[in-house]
Amino acid sequence: MSMNNSPNVFLDPNANRFQVNIINESHDNNETSQEDVGSDPPHYEETSFTDGAHNRLRISYRPGKRELYDNFLQNGEKTEASLHPYDTHNKMYYLQTFGHNTVDPVPKIDYYRNTGSVSGNKLSRPSLLEIHEQLAKNIAVSPGSVERVANGESTAGDETAVSKEEENKSGFVKFGWVKGVLVRCMLNIWGVMLFIRLSWIVGQAGIGLGVIIILLATMVTSITGLSTSAIATNGFVRGGLGIIVIGLSVVVTTLTGISMSAICTNGVVRGGGAYYLISRSLGPEFGGSIGLIFAFANAVAVAMYVVGFAETVVEILKESDTLMVDESNDIRIIGTITVVCLLGISVAGMEWEAKAQVILLIVLLVAIANFFIGTVIPTNNEKKARGFFNYEASIFAENFGPDFRSGEGFFSVFAIFFPAATGILAGANISGDLKDPQSAIPKGTMLAILVTTIAYIGVAICVASCVVRDATGSINDTVVPGMSCNGSSACSLGYDFSRCASQPCDYGLMNNFQVMSMVSGFGPLITAGIFSATLSSALASLVSAPKVFQALCKDNVYKGLHFFAKGYGKNNEPIRGYVLTFVIAMAFILIAELNTIAPIISNFFLASYALINFSCFHASYAKSPGWRPAFRYYNMWVSLFGALLCCGVMFVINWWAALITYAIELFLYIYVTYKKPEVNWGSSTQALYYINALDSALALTTVEDHVKNFRPQCIALTGAPMIRPALLDITHTFTKNNGLCICCEVYTGPRKLCVKEMNSGMAKKQAWLTKNKRKAFYAAVAADSFRDGVKSLLQASGLGRMKPNTLVIGFKKDWRNAAATQVENYVGVIHDAFDFELGMIIVRISQGFDISQVLQVQEELEKLEQERLALEATIKENDFEEGKSGICGFFRKASILNISKHEKKKESTINTIQSMHVGEFNQKLLEASTQFKKKQGKGTIDIWWLFDDGGLTILIPYILTIRKKWKSCKLRIFTGGKVNRIEEEKLVMASLLSKFRIKFADINIICDINIKPNKESWKFFEEMIEPYRLHESCKDITTAEKLKRETPWKITDAELEAFKEKSYRQVRLNELLQEHSRAANLIVLSLPVARKGVVSDYLYMAWLEILSKNLPPVLMVRGNHKNVLTFYS
Repeated sequence: MSMNNSPNVFLDPNANRFQVNIINESHDNNETSQEDVGSDPPHYEETSFTDGAHNRLRISYRPGKRELYDNFLQNGEKTEASLHPYDTHNKMYYLQTFGHNTVDPVPKIDYYRNTGSVSGNKLSRPSLLEIHEQLAKNIAVSPGSVERVANGESTAGDETAVSKEEENKSGFVKFGWVKGVLVRCMLNIWGVMLFIRLSWIVGQAGIGLGVIIILLATMVTSITGLSTSAIATNGFVRGGLGIIVIGLSVVVTTLTGISMSAICTNGVVRGGGAYYLISRSLGPEFGGSIGLIFAFANAVAVAMYVVGFAETVVEILKESDTLMVDESNDIRIIGTITVVCLLGISVAGMEWEAKAQVILLIVLLVAIANFFIGTVIPTNNEKKARGFFNYEASIFAENFGPDFRSGEGFFSVFAIFFPAATGILAGANISGDLKDPQSAIPKGTMLAILVTTIAYIGVAICVASCVVRDATGSINDTVVPGMSCNGSSACSLGYDFSRCASQPCDYGLMNNFQVMSMVSGFGPLITAGIFSATLSSALASLVSAPKVFQALCKDNVYKGLHFFAKGYGKNNEPIRGYVLTFVIAMAFILIAELNTIAPIISNFFLASYALINFSCFHASYAKSPGWRPAFRYYNMWVSLFGALLCCGVMFVINWWAALITYAIELFLYIYVTYKKPEVNWGSSTQALYYINALDSALALTTVEDHVKNFRPQCIALTGAPMIRPALLDITHTFTKNNGLCICCEVYTGPRKLCVKEMNSGMAKKQAWLTKNKRKAFYAAVAADSFRDGVKSLLQASGLGRMKPNTLVIGFKKDWRNAAATQVENYVGVIHDAFDFELGMIIVRISQGFDISQVLQVQEELEKLEQERLALEATIKENDFEEGKSGICGFFRKASILNISKHEKKKESTINTIQSMHVGEFNQKLLEASTQFKKKQGKGTIDIWWLFDDGGLTILIPYILTIRKKWKSCKLRIFTGGKVNRIEEEKLVMASLLSKFRIKFADINIICDINIKPNKESWKFFEEMIEPYRLHESCKDITTAEKLKRETPWKITDAELEAFKEKSYRQVRLNELLQEHSRAANLIVLSLPVARKGVVSDYLYMAWLEILSKNLPPVLMVRGNHKNVLTFYS
């Protein structure tokens, strides 16, 4: 096959995407649709179950279509005309594609959306069944019907509704990468640290180490700004190094920014910021734990920033002697007023908040520019006395090296500066309000890191090149002629600050936090910059905390917090979250003790940064095909280094705060893990589970089986697991945490219906097992017969060494009333299990296992109850409307009365059904279905170990006794022996069991197994098999031969005579069981084996019937005659 790629195809404006025959659009819409194709509950059990741009390929474009294509590829959205980039027909689908009729759709983004997607409407493509099955003939096609057939959606009328919905959504305020990410990140990274503490850091660490600290901090961190102003103004940590300090911070931020860019470009990013990125990557356990503390940290950060702002205002009031009350109360008053104003801006909407951020950024940029201008304005004597001499090479050289004082060191200075480098998640935290988060977050974040890093380094170098470390501030401290300078740059510039070595000075890099105000061209602008930095950071945190918290609550990870998930207005604003954040911020402002909480909040942010780095590493390490980030400039090991670096920085900042953070996160992780929220986000944790399981399964195949490691790995023919819960329960009891358990179901009947029913029920039945805490798998097959299906399961189930070795099946209690083919299939399954060398366990309980009739009645009653509740709700609603509507309510009474009558009718219907099914609702059957879930009281498990089958008959009951529900039961052993050797036989059995280390309560040697049963028991057996006997000896040879051909399944006289002794034994064993084990909690009995092709199916079923009749629950067990027990170490 060759494609026509000639230029003419693409240059033709009327050409279609494919070479197709267009179906006429003018015909009538007359298509036809094609549809896919109580008695008492039985006292028996059934065992048949019939019920990225740089990697784009070169593409040839049509004239005028390239812009359309780029827009489509970038946003993944429909264009204005709702066209495919190559299509020229709107709202039209072609059934004739690639030259033949088909409903097979072409690739379309709407098929891949999530349900409820904000960015577009999800469409359902035709199912494989619809495409695979024969298409109905003579389907008349119209534009509306074609759309429906192709997309699995309804008619064109629905498209109108969708377009209207999109129009409504167009009112959303969405931000681009500049206003939404760049501005916010720059404002959060530039804090009051820039104006107040940076000069001190460079003074301590020097220019060289200061730059390194900035670069390292920028490399590690990546999340929304920590309370830079509060940290700087409250001083919760102590000093460090210089330019190296700045450089170290840059390294930290950059690493995390790269990891975040990789994560947020691996698919559509919704609202929730750091929480969304972590939870979708590592799962709800990590996301839920970090999301809560991250939202709380942002809420407290609001208080920290506001207190920093309030302290600056109070300092100004204090200088002018205009305090309102006192310093601490003034901080509370100003802080409260500020938070209320910020809350008003936030509640007004994201658009107003964004405008405020832009204004604050302009003020901040003017303040920074004001500083750089001030460094080149010629200084005066007063500023010289305070240590400012403009740019001097001697000052640069003197300040290049470190000069740590007051016990400070590199890491203590780094701990002070590091929070100033945080804030790069300010844009990611409002990811739900961005036009294109995948493009905006990496672009805006990385550019913000670059710009702010250059600004920090530039300010650090400039201030350290202009201002000396120590200055007295006295204009009289000039150099006396003949004085030796000893290399001091101030001395060489004419000032003597030598007395600062022996007594404290108030000026210079090391002593004055207002150096930037002194150096700047206009001091008040620096104060305005401090105001801008604190208010912008507070505003960003006030927006971030509710947004992150709302996303967390929407996911319902913590069910008690779902109240805060509701949003209001066109932008789905979390008003309730704003109020909660306001309350938390106010509480901490009024407490005004932020010095203690600040280190913990810092570590909360750092824990988030660490997990973002780890998320990137983990997703790469899991090697999931779904990990395809458009951002390619990342490395999994660099991300892991960034995560470890963040954890290290946590301890550098404050070791006890780091321990508290880890403890809180661990507690929340355990809580979320225990609650197991019902979410599935395709996390990398799931991918790694699969990789580990696959590796373990492959590694297991290289290990030879050993008898010491034998464990029952069972196929249980339960059908749907909820239909025969007792059979599942007893199997689960000896496989839970010990071996493999597969609940299997065989569908027989028309293949198409069976396959459809099987596929639709797989997930539901596996979910039932999970919900009911059954550690088992569900498997189903569709087959022509029950036996063929089980044969397939016996051969194909399992994986590597994790293959079933035991078949568990319920006793077919209705064998006497069932069709001969059903009995043949049932016995054939037992023969097949032995052929495939599997152990066999047949379980019998008196009431049978099948409770499908009970479940059906319960389901009907639940539906009727739901209808009744719905009617009650309707009546209440109408009553409420009546109370509001005056005279209109009078005319509505008639309809209410009708509803009431309808309700009474429904209630009477429910009562009728309840009474009708009271006989069907077999309470004993329901109790029997749960008997193995209950704790077994003190009693015995009687083991009739009559034949050596390798030890499975003794191993199964031993496993039961080590389970919590059965541990009160003692083992009693019954085995055959000779009358004159009873004691010797007991000693032999006791010795064997002791070597196997199996505890027992008693050993009984049964000597009279082979004597004839009493006449009544034998008569009962003969009457039971009478309908299935051929009686050929009473007929002539011709008639007998004819009967044998017509009914080959019947028991012949010759067969009955040949196996008379064995029949006697089964009847006699039942008598002995009635005598010795009728009071046992459970009987485990050696299963008799029928020779294939010799013993007829009905005779074998008669043996099993008489052997286990009128007894407590019985397990008839036969191993595969290979050892499952050993006494060797």
